[in-house]
Amino acid sequence: MNAHRVAVTGMGLVSPFGGDADDFFHHLLAGDSAIGFLRTDDVPRPMAIPFAGLPTFDPQTHFDKMLLSTVDRFAQIGLAAALAAWRDAGWSIAASDESREHWGVIWGTALGGVLTLDKSYRDLWQNGRQRLSPLSVVLGMNNAANAHISIQLGLGGPSICHSVACASSALAIGEAFRRVRSGESTLMIAGGSEAPQAYSVLRAWEALRVLAHADEETAAGACRPFGADRDGLVLGEGGAALVLENWQHARSRGARIHAEMIGYGSSCDHDHLVRPNRDGQVRALRLALADAGLSPDEVDYVNAHGTATAEGDPIECQALQAVFGERAARLPVSATKAAHGHLLGAAGALEALITVLALRERAIPPTAHLRSIDPECAGVDHVTRARSGQRLRAALSNSFAFGGSNAVLVFHAGGQ
Repeated sequence: MNAHRVAVTGMGLVSPFGGDADDFFHHLLAGDSAIGFLRTDDVPRPMAIPFAGLPTFDPQTHFDKMLLSTVDRFAQIGLAAALAAWRDAGWSIAASDESREHWGVIWGTALGGVLTLDKSYRDLWQNGRQRLSPLSVVLGMNNAANAHISIQLGLGGPSICHSVACASSALAIGEAFRRVRSGESTLMIAGGSEAPQAYSVLRAWEALRVLAHADEETAAGACRPFGADRDGLVLGEGGAALVLENWQHARSRGARIHAEMIGYGSSCDHDHLVRPNRDGQVRALRLALADAGLSPDEVDYVNAHGTATAEGDPIECQALQAVFGERAARLPVSATKAAHGHLLGAAGALEALITVLALRERAIPPTAHLRSIDPECAGVDHVTRARSGQRLRAALSNSFAFGGSNAVLVFHAGGQ
């Protein structure tokens, strides 16, 4: 079977900074932070933590009331991101002459409609309700986002949801890439969305003791991947989507091609549920490079998983050193979660979008707030200030999840 080239023709996101993809990338290059402070009203134990929310996202400006009544917040975010990517790819929402029966959606989310479930428990046990909304099941199901995207765009091909913790949307993009490359689909939308600010979710992450500590004044700089002073991750909400399209199909319709996707590797640590394993990450990295037909010397940027946890950051740096050898010391690496937080199942999609923008704009965003590098994270070229005018040929986007699931996506600046 002949492999088809895969173009990235559309990008869309719901940004914590409030603008489009270009505005989002501008903020990243500037080292800005979208991390704020979340204070819940729960009695008797409210939560007060740094959190990257979406203060300007108003779903009522995107959808009518009838649709909103059937869509949980994570799916609202996902649908908005997907529609933005669709428009960016130059497609109309309305049906066109070209059949969409074999075009599809592969989406990622770790928690799905957890806000609907959280509200249901409150209604039953706190508010004394005897019955829940008959829409509770369709609001809360994890595949709600991809289902709504398929419905709104009339896509008759596969509509699939991956739920693989923090690698969910990276795996979704990788699997969509494989379908387009094989010729099974001409076009796929892939991405992820997450809205994790349910009280039970926040308390669960607190109990795991991996959340960063900060107050309202220091929240913006609370996430410091690779830093000697890092003390944990910062959760966030949001969503991002890519349109992956057969290269010749994109060229024939005159589409703008942002970049080319050329590889994907996945692996499992098969070692521990939450402790990362260097060898598992190494396997995913090497599989991705082999799939892309690249040598380590041809990679010019890595968007790291970099969550700012004590164990995770050093392991990722060790994996990069194992794969890239002497080249690792000159390999630009940054972790953009410092600016936008950890979007859990949507993290891979947002960071894939950032990687595509880096290639397109020939600019590398920094790891914000990184002042003093942990010696255990040394050995790679940590980007602490934006680098513009770079010679960027290929770049990787890493996603390493609880459960030991790893996914690495490879993008190329693309040629005609």
